[in-house]
Amino acid sequence: MSRMTQNTNPWAAQVDPLAQDIAAVLKRMGGSAHQKDVVQCVAAMKRQRGETVAQDLANRIVEVFERYRDLFFKPFGEGSMRWALQPGVA
Repeated sequence: MSRMTQNTNPWAAQVDPLAQDIAAVLKRMGGSAHQKDVVQCVAAMKRQRGETVAQDLANRIVEVFERYRDLFFKPFGEGSMRWALQPGVA
């Protein structure tokens, strides 16, 4: 039974560390934020940790948003630049 519970947890599988940073930013911003704000905050987090901020960070963040649709969604529809955590993702 506990195995089944783990499989339904979106964090149970190996998740891109960038997805974890994005989720942390969205949590701090109340669950949703504009894409450019997420990019700026993730870049700031990386700098605080002493990590290099790649030139393509914004593109990588968009790729992570798209790849992890079980974690993130666009609350105002596909034309929007606002992203949010899926309900129940903590």
